[in-house]
Amino acid sequence: MLDNTDLAIIKLLKANCKMQLRDIGEVVHLTGQAVSKRISRMEELGVIQGYSVLLDDKLLGKAITAYITIFMKTTNHRAFHVFLQSQEAVVEASRISGEGCYLLKVQVNSQEALNCFLDSVLKYGNYRVNISIGKIK
Repeated sequence: MLDNTDLAIIKLLKANCKMQLRDIGEVVHLTGQAVSKRISRMEELGVIQGYSVLLDDKLLGKAITAYITIFMKTTNHRAFHVFLQSQEAVVEASRISGEGCYLLKVQVNSQEALNCFLDSVLKYGNYRVNISIGKIK
């Protein structure tokens, strides 16, 4: 399905999705047009599902990043999913196995905003909070 050239293109796009096709081609020894065709094919296959922007959350006022493990006290997970979709502070949400039911990545601008979010979670379950003290990767 994918060859080493496709994987190299993906690696370059992950590092900089705005990289010029010509520049990618120079690295993988293809023309810009050939790179474009490969990228289009990977998009059609669903390998490449979209492009994103990396933001500095602190500069956007999101000073606190918390990882919250949710321990559901109800079997109504659908209602919890709807709640999560409505919460702008929730950056990522995964259903997990092991300890807890869900793991949330939450970014807020203050301790008060985090406390408010945690209070709203109590309707669905209990939680354990870990605050990020620095991003490594």
